[in-house]
Amino acid sequence: MVRWPMRIAIVSDVHSNLAGLRAVLRDAEADGAVDAVWCLGDIVGYAAEPSQTIAALREWPLTAVAGNHDLAATRLMGVEDFNPVAAAAALWTAGQLSESERAFLLDLPLTLVSGRFTLVHGSLSDPVWEYLLDEGQAAAHFALQATPYSLIGHSHLLFWVEERADGTAAFHRADDGTVLRLGEARLIINPGSAGQPRDGDPRVSYVLYDEAAATMTWHRVVYDIAATQTAIRAAGLPPFLADRLATGR
Repeated sequence: MVRWPMRIAIVSDVHSNLAGLRAVLRDAEADGAVDAVWCLGDIVGYAAEPSQTIAALREWPLTAVAGNHDLAATRLMGVEDFNPVAAAAALWTAGQLSESERAFLLDLPLTLVSGRFTLVHGSLSDPVWEYLLDEGQAAAHFALQATPYSLIGHSHLLFWVEERADGTAAFHRADDGTVLRLGEARLIINPGSAGQPRDGDPRVSYVLYDEAAATMTWHRVVYDIAATQTAIRAAGLPPFLADRLATGR
């Protein structure tokens, strides 16, 4: 059986933002067929459409790992370490899920290897909680990385990290249209957030992996923020969760 090179949309931190996810997937398909979606955790939490977001992702050939909000929504994790707004959203989300949706989230692994890639939400040092943001954390992660490349989320920021020959780590910021060519250097890649950007840009983001070209391309996408805000407010969730989307914070 012939296996064709794939085009994969890589998303993270969708956080029940159905409009954001749909905008990302439409954008990914605009220049050609997308064969699969890889999700780096936090499918749910914060926004008001967890069931619809899970359903939209499951329409695709999906490879996904669990994030802290996914675990909280299943009640497998408590919310003691969440800030009050995040805790309120997590508890609300837990009450919205059907048994099959809860089972889907419970079945997500903390880490997963697919070919040359390792997928994890936070880091390989702490798959659920660590925000990988400095060279020391990156070096510790690389020490545990058994594949050439890894994909992370959690921080909602767009970047990649390259492992230098001397074992140190170099961080590089990504933006809309940034193209990273995969080579021999080991890499950590973060697509940003498809549901709640936190870098001051309200556009959602994702990475498109083109296997034939061996490239990763970051994309920023405008979406219907007002629709997501309306749903959050109608659900009675903390107003801050709607307000922050307009500023990307």
